[in-house]
Amino acid sequence: MRSLPLTLSLCVLPVVAGAQAAQPAAPATTQPAPATTAQDPAKSVTPPAVQQSLTMSAAEGRVITLADAEAAARQYQPSLRSAQASTDAAYARVDQSFSSFLPQVSANAGYTLGTSNRAVIQNVPGSDTGVVSNSTRRFSGSIAANQLIYDFGKTSGRYNASKENAGAQEDSQEQVLQDALRNVRTAYFNVLTQKALLGVARETLQSEEARLNQVNASVQVGSRPEIDLLQQRTAKANAQVALIRAQNAYATAKAQLNQTMGVETATDYTVQDVTVAAIAGEDEVLDALVKRALEARPDVAARERQILAQESQVKVTKAGHLPSLSATGNLSDVGANPFNGATLSAQGGIQLSWALFQGGLVNAQTREANANLRDLQAQKDALRQQVRLQVEQARLNVVATREALTAADEAQVNARERLRLAEGRYRAGVGNIIEVSDAQVAFTNAAAQQVQATYDLATSRAELARALGTVELTTLASG
Repeated sequence: MRSLPLTLSLCVLPVVAGAQAAQPAAPATTQPAPATTAQDPAKSVTPPAVQQSLTMSAAEGRVITLADAEAAARQYQPSLRSAQASTDAAYARVDQSFSSFLPQVSANAGYTLGTSNRAVIQNVPGSDTGVVSNSTRRFSGSIAANQLIYDFGKTSGRYNASKENAGAQEDSQEQVLQDALRNVRTAYFNVLTQKALLGVARETLQSEEARLNQVNASVQVGSRPEIDLLQQRTAKANAQVALIRAQNAYATAKAQLNQTMGVETATDYTVQDVTVAAIAGEDEVLDALVKRALEARPDVAARERQILAQESQVKVTKAGHLPSLSATGNLSDVGANPFNGATLSAQGGIQLSWALFQGGLVNAQTREANANLRDLQAQKDALRQQVRLQVEQARLNVVATREALTAADEAQVNARERLRLAEGRYRAGVGNIIEVSDAQVAFTNAAAQQVQATYDLATSRAELARALGTVELTTLASG
């Protein structure tokens, strides 16, 4: 997300020049066009899309600051809500593990009704055989309790592992927050970039329109050839195209900012310009910055806690060879009626459970747990290397963009002076329109380059803050 495309490029296109030469009339519009004549082709009508971009600032009533964008992301970004849900689930698993330390009590009850028929043979000759029916009622109920006494660390190991995993998930949630803020800041600076580039495009179009009027006047009095007019009309058309593209890039950048904030709303707002202050220690040596990052970054802390959790899991798995000791108790009530004539009995004792042979299951599980531990340790080493690379890249980008901004500022000053001189030479009759057009293109590109360098530096510092594990970013409102 470091690269922000330049959307302005003014060049003289022969195909456009040909089209202008073949069709000097004003482009069609949905509104009545001002009166024009063949002798005054400079008074062409601005296309509706360009008119819209020229008045866009007036329609943008809301102003969003960087703090507003970050606050919206904290509240609405789905990735943050998902990370929070995962953290809540992890701590719920901690409570599940702790439940094994507490007594396990269960109860059951049943009541059955039954009927049995039995034939009875009468002793009196000639009498019918009788049938005797018997009904039965039976109630049974019991309460059983089991309390773990000792299992050689299996239950405590699972509990410790679940706590470390929950802590790791909480650290991962913090990393998700930092990534979300980095994305918001990058998108915000991209909006500022496109906004400034739109201003450059608008200024360029205004300059080209003013110059077109001047050239047209010179052509009318015969002091300049007609080809100058065609050249300038081409330059103006190219400026209109660049403005339309800049307008589209600006609207697209705001839509991307909405996505990073996690909001679904209109983009009828503008953003407040900001200047990002230098990151504390951004000029320190690399090893010092890497040490800061390893101590502060939540993804590094999460990996450490995952390793601790897996180490506990290895101990739990090895303890599968050992027995478990628990206390048991049972209270039962059996009879025809639970309140009358029932037999109440109680039992209690100590129970030792020991799986003497499981076909090598525990050994296989232990090998798997150790392999998972080695995997996490390798991931930790890879993460340390990745952190070092990210810090070094971010630091180098900050240095490079600072120097590029200085050079871009100088280039813009020189390009502005070149344009001023070219326009003066043209008015004096010693220059030509090609020289002026080239100077205008150079100045526009230099201005766009200066804009790009300005917000590249802001983005680079935001990236360095993320690489160092710093949530806060010091900014100053500048517009």
